[in-house]
Amino acid sequence: MDTLRNVKCGCRARIHGLNGQGALKRRLMDMGLTKGTEVYVRKLAPLGDPMEISVRGYELSIRKSDADMIEVE
Repeated sequence: MDTLRNVKCGCRARIHGLNGQGALKRRLMDMGLTKGTEVYVRKLAPLGDPMEISVRGYELSIRKSDADMIEVE
């Protein structure tokens, strides 16, 4: 299974699951990153971290370390 970290800029992906635990997993879910949600990778920062994604009609900046916990299809 691939992770959100590996999705290229300008591409879409569908969330398959979250690998985090406890407060981190809860925080990601509160931001709308739940199973079955489609995300679009809008931009990457010049040094590659963070990445900006569109999810559920809003833009969200997320660290690559957090994006590595999100499995996508």
